[in-house]
Amino acid sequence: MQIIQPQFELLGDPTGSGSAETDKRAAESLEIGRIVPIYEAIGRVTPRWFRKIIRTALDNLTPDFPDPIPAAVRSHLGLISPRAALWNVHWPDPGESLSDLQSSRTPAHIRMIFDELFFVELGLELKRRQLKAQTGIAFKLDDRVRSAIKKILPFHPTAAQKRVLKEIAADMEKLYPMRRLLQGDVGSGKTIVSFEAAIIAIENGYQVALMAPTEILAQQHYFSARQILENAGYRIVLLTGSLESDRKREIRRHIAQGSAQLIIGTHALLQEKVEFAKLGLVIVDEQHRFGVMQRLKLMKKSADGNDEVNVETAIAANVGTAAIGRPAERSKASGSQAGEPDVLVMTATPIPRTLALTLYGDLDLSVLDQLPPGRTPIITKQVTDDQSPKVWDFVRKQVAAGHQAYIVYPVIAENEESELKAAIKMYRDLSSNIFADLKVGLLHGRLDAELKDQVMRMFQRGELQILVATTVIEVGVDVSNATVMVIEHAERFGLAQLHQLRGRIGRGAAKSYCVLMTGGKVTEEGQRRLQAMVDTNDGFKIAELDLELRGPGEFFGTRQAGLPDFRVANIIRDAQLLEAAKREAAAVLATPNSEISPEETSRALVEMRARWQHTYGLVEVG
Repeated sequence: MQIIQPQFELLGDPTGSGSAETDKRAAESLEIGRIVPIYEAIGRVTPRWFRKIIRTALDNLTPDFPDPIPAAVRSHLGLISPRAALWNVHWPDPGESLSDLQSSRTPAHIRMIFDELFFVELGLELKRRQLKAQTGIAFKLDDRVRSAIKKILPFHPTAAQKRVLKEIAADMEKLYPMRRLLQGDVGSGKTIVSFEAAIIAIENGYQVALMAPTEILAQQHYFSARQILENAGYRIVLLTGSLESDRKREIRRHIAQGSAQLIIGTHALLQEKVEFAKLGLVIVDEQHRFGVMQRLKLMKKSADGNDEVNVETAIAANVGTAAIGRPAERSKASGSQAGEPDVLVMTATPIPRTLALTLYGDLDLSVLDQLPPGRTPIITKQVTDDQSPKVWDFVRKQVAAGHQAYIVYPVIAENEESELKAAIKMYRDLSSNIFADLKVGLLHGRLDAELKDQVMRMFQRGELQILVATTVIEVGVDVSNATVMVIEHAERFGLAQLHQLRGRIGRGAAKSYCVLMTGGKVTEEGQRRLQAMVDTNDGFKIAELDLELRGPGEFFGTRQAGLPDFRVANIIRDAQLLEAAKREAAAVLATPNSEISPEETSRALVEMRARWQHTYGLVEVG
């Protein structure tokens, strides 16, 4: 018989005397006859040491531990006190349900989880109310503007596009600035909706800025805008970092003079030298690739921004939201720049509702949940590397039928230590051997902007039949004749990334095919990702699974600036508590409120302000 790493505790005199003292020590023991908390060791600091220190800290808590959550909220949810929650989450009472402990569903866990979620939602709710106290731009939506919108439409809009445009237009007419998130699956038609919103601003005499995260996506928007809007007489410019200095200077002059109406660009739009004559609408594409401060910086490019009512104002007033003001008492700017521009942020990465409530909780949400007519579902197959001859034969047949294909690799150049196929090496092999008689192009992130543009234009014009690429084509590339996508080492890609890549095909009427090729052993989680791709084309279902697999912190592939760093809460597991926190936060700031006193509201706001930066790592503006 063996016992590995035993822990022992001396309870009394080993000679057998002093049994009363032994009984007393056993009763006071932190590790015998009770549910024992397990803490992760840090270096030479053991779990036993942590137990002693934390128990001592809890013993020294003041009896009148203050509770920043209003009594009415605690009553609605049956929340225990913060002091009891801290005690019981570390030292559960005897007989506490082990399943509740493991699933974080004891009264102590629920109280601590709600604490975290409530103060995030309170901050977001306060931001929403601050926004409605700001002066915005009252865009008119008359027959002239409606007629201008209809003129630019290249096809009959879907019911979802009509609904979303109606939501956006209604916001743009209101007394306060629009802050709206437009999310839709790949190919759902977000771009044309954003152009329709741009027409509303331009026809009212304002400028529109559209910011994209990459030059390829900015160029794609620029080409689409010229194709759709230029014939109607609108003046469109593209501003990116790779332009020559003289060209940049000329474009900035047009922006400052107001002769450029739609300004499309990358981070270059954020430079101090870029000044807008009359900025009325900001559109941010692929929002998750920008930090929250970048979004704010572009919003502040209007010639005469007005000050926000901040958290401190509300706290100092000691009356909750009474200091936030009432929109009806303000006049909204019309005809001259005297207010915040409206903001429309877009993402093609479908965001589960639970994540949207925390990440974009200060924005109103519009969802494009319908694809334009004529789109056929993409057929997705998973195959192993040894079936590549059949795959290449299938690609050849599709090209022979007049279509085009993408072949995607996860890395650019060879690495001797890696078994991954590299895009450059495979491009040479495919173009000189397997598809020697076809026109094959190469696109990756290290190419200079001019060469990238040249390759994309050739592919769009049909001068290239096959495009070998890395994930640089993940967003923004729209070639309706491309019907095949082969993704090599598909097990190495994230689920959202695979879905985005697949969204580059299926944009025309012809049936499209996505082939997921795997090399070597696939992990259990990797297989779940691949099977999800085979089973569904629904981006929202895929997003839910991706969130479940990777967790919120890595949902977008990199740690998202602006996502709270929760210590106890988990927005997947705690979705119901998140909804409750959002509802209660709105109730706390509602005026008048017979259940909650101004003092309780003020106390909650002070606590929220302290947590907003230090605990959650969030910034004041979104």
